[in-house]
Amino acid sequence: MHCQGIREYDRLAYICLFIYLSISVYVQARSFLIMPSVSNDPNSSVESVQDQQKSSSRKRPWSLFQLPRNVYLLLTFTLGKGFQLSIANLTLNYYVHSLGFKPDFIGIFTAMSAIGAMIAAVPVGLLADRWGRKPVLLLTAFLSPLFLALIALATSAPWLLILSFIQGLVSTAYWVSNLPLLSESTTEEQRVGVLAMNSFLLLGIGSLGNLLGGFIPELAGSLLHVSAASALALRWGVFTASLFTFVFGLPLWFLQSAPKSSFSVAGAAGVMDLEANDKIVGEAVGGTASNHQQPIPLLLFGKLLLPDLLFTMGEGAVVALIQVYFVLRFHLLPGPLGVIFTVSGVVGGLFALSAPLFVNRWGKLRIITLVQYISAPLMVLIGIAPVLPLAVAGEYTRSFLRTLIEPVYAAFEMEQVTPKLRGTLAGCYSVTWSLGFSFGPAIAGWLQTNVNLTMSFIFGACCLLIAPSLLLLFFGKKSSLQNA
Repeated sequence: MHCQGIREYDRLAYICLFIYLSISVYVQARSFLIMPSVSNDPNSSVESVQDQQKSSSRKRPWSLFQLPRNVYLLLTFTLGKGFQLSIANLTLNYYVHSLGFKPDFIGIFTAMSAIGAMIAAVPVGLLADRWGRKPVLLLTAFLSPLFLALIALATSAPWLLILSFIQGLVSTAYWVSNLPLLSESTTEEQRVGVLAMNSFLLLGIGSLGNLLGGFIPELAGSLLHVSAASALALRWGVFTASLFTFVFGLPLWFLQSAPKSSFSVAGAAGVMDLEANDKIVGEAVGGTASNHQQPIPLLLFGKLLLPDLLFTMGEGAVVALIQVYFVLRFHLLPGPLGVIFTVSGVVGGLFALSAPLFVNRWGKLRIITLVQYISAPLMVLIGIAPVLPLAVAGEYTRSFLRTLIEPVYAAFEMEQVTPKLRGTLAGCYSVTWSLGFSFGPAIAGWLQTNVNLTMSFIFGACCLLIAPSLLLLFFGKKSSLQNA
């Protein structure tokens, strides 16, 4: 019966995978074919700034095959990073659980990585500005798999916590180096499409690593004649995750170092501030750049960051420990677990492509708050579901809605401040993410150990009820006036 259940999961995964890949390849190819191209001549920058509107109708289409070599190398590494993240998310906490640790410790173990990333974000950004982004990216391509493999060898609580913290420190270099390198290697017209492809490879195609994360421990268990849920079998799953980052990082040696850019420390923390960077360049060309830094509106930043902190705490309380929850509640082995989260990831990636349609109809703030309100009861449903199909249905719906608002939330928050402050705001959001995914899993782990498994989902649901209420309180009236 167990083998038959696994085969049924596999059949469903392959059908969804075929449909997903067919549609996603068509959508991505179409988006690249209709995007315009510009001249690569560096001497034409002033002319392109002055004649941007006049030349918009004369731009020629370009394709994925007309990009610089650096872009292909960086996208290749992103693909490996996506597989590493999905495999590690499935097997790492499961491995710690197999060592005999309870959810309260697993929550702290997960939080240590986020704390390390938060502490290292600005120093690593400074290092990238001073030393160059290529060496920093190469360093994380070597050190991140090294410490991930060391975690797979650790068995004691102190070493697990220390190595998880260091893993967070070294892995943050990817987030502060990859996107700036992509933006420096593309023209303004290519940039949005390339960053969309980067996100698609990281979160969409990369989520297929869940299948490997479930298959490798099953294979290792059968070869070693142990259970797939044993520490020995799961250790090979973590090794596989580290191997993806290392192998896909080898082509980074062929990156061409770009000239030192003008990214500031805030820009290093908020690397997605592309529009602000373009505006600064335009002002420099027109001779209207300001010499004084714009003061930070603390009240506005507080209104934006407090709801996000609560939202990430609620997400962290559920997402960080969801695999362990399915193991504890429904006693799943790695194979079926990997299939469940593969389908969740790939279909969620497809669903995210519909975000512009919802925004055009209802607006950003309405979509964000509505999705968060709906996600709250879904979290409770997952926590109280008596049977596996009901819990999986709740998790799928919650995951699809979460991927839907990801780009919408990012666009909304950036539109609330002036272009010169968007880099700083993005850096602050990276801090709230780290804090949320530190406190959320730690609180959820304590609740699962000392109360019951359901309480962590109730805690997450409460956070997702308060966060949109604050957003409506702070920005609801402004949004209504704009729509009117």
